[in-house]
Amino acid sequence: MAKKELKAKVKALKAKLKAVASAVEAPVVEAVAEIAAKVKKAKPVSPLAPAAFPALPQIAGVEFAAVEAGIKYQNRKDVMLVRLAPGTAMAGVFTRSTTRSACVRDCQAKLALKVPADAGAAIVVNSGNSNAFTGRVGDESVAAVTNGVAEALGIPATRVFSSSTGVIGEPLPYRKITDKTAELAANLREDAIEMAAHAMMTTDTFPKGAAATVEVDGGSVQIAGIAKGSGMIAPDMATMLVYIFTDAKISQTNLQKLLSRNTDDTFNAITVDSDTSTSDTLLLAATGKSAAAELKGAHLKAFEAALRGVMMDLAHQVIRDGEGATKFVEIRVTGAASNPDAHKIAMAIANSPLVKTAIAGQDPNWGRIVAAIGKSGAEADRDRLSIRFGDILVAQNGWRNPDYREEDGAAYMQQPELVIAVDMGLGKSKRSVWTCDLTNRYIEINADYRS
Repeated sequence: MAKKELKAKVKALKAKLKAVASAVEAPVVEAVAEIAAKVKKAKPVSPLAPAAFPALPQIAGVEFAAVEAGIKYQNRKDVMLVRLAPGTAMAGVFTRSTTRSACVRDCQAKLALKVPADAGAAIVVNSGNSNAFTGRVGDESVAAVTNGVAEALGIPATRVFSSSTGVIGEPLPYRKITDKTAELAANLREDAIEMAAHAMMTTDTFPKGAAATVEVDGGSVQIAGIAKGSGMIAPDMATMLVYIFTDAKISQTNLQKLLSRNTDDTFNAITVDSDTSTSDTLLLAATGKSAAAELKGAHLKAFEAALRGVMMDLAHQVIRDGEGATKFVEIRVTGAASNPDAHKIAMAIANSPLVKTAIAGQDPNWGRIVAAIGKSGAEADRDRLSIRFGDILVAQNGWRNPDYREEDGAAYMQQPELVIAVDMGLGKSKRSVWTCDLTNRYIEINADYRS
């Protein structure tokens, strides 16, 4: 074979080999890119998360369902429905934001109405879109969704309460929800509360649940609650949604009193980033299906204590899932001149970016705590206040404790759960609030939130 002809054949073979390699390589490259994209979108579970979702009791008269509607998220459930038995009493507290969502305003209006005798009720929640700042279109979307659920369940639309969480300012694609109402109604069951908790997650890394049992006259009363919340958390009642269910026999008036009375020390005592959501909603439903007698006197007090425990547990789980959080922090203020001052001081420390980034860096920079106290607007006396990290006395009498060692403070800051205690030395008022650190991950999540 001539040398020229041989070279031509070799060249042709090389061309074929390259074509084959390209044909094989293209799908491989595409597959790798797809895997990389999924890895990028994957949310690592918070290191502060509970080991598992708790075993919650089934509440008589409460059923759950969830579906994939594709509102924003793909291949995951993003709409959940709760059906509540006839005779259920409802109570609620909501964001005080002046730009609150259409859902919040609708829920507030419905809770103020007289309840039809033996009317059932329902709660419908979607994630991926908050239906906030969407004008009249938002109101129409709420009406369409609640009317659709009412028709599917055969209950008055005035007894259907809706919530939406996600991006602000974009019209809710409500038909994606109304197209699924029949499917939701058909799949309702008492043991699906965990599935409902998953369906309302946005930037959450784990579903949140808590429960309690109270022994009263005639039997036991069960309480079970679920929540979502991770960022935009500084409730003023965060994208925070909470739904608590009980089989207790209790009047709507008492139910609302208990809920309102225990909100300030639980959900209003947490902050991730000092931003209050347009959509914060906390609904409490009592079906009255327990065999126990109607709650009164000491038993009502016992129920309130258990309810408070569930609310506190859920509130703390929201902080444990704070966007990018690696530290769970209690800010404990004592000795303040007044209750409002105690609250101002605690929140000033908890919301300080300088304090929160120092905690993230495990830096015992107590000077930032002093600065936060000073900017709070509360009464303070330099020579009376003291600061502690856990049991470590850091500063007192207007200056650093002579026995304090920086290495002790640094070692304490390495723990995942911290207590920063401040005593003002001015009075008897106190306040505890809970927060988390501020890490690079928080910036990553929120810089990429709408993409």
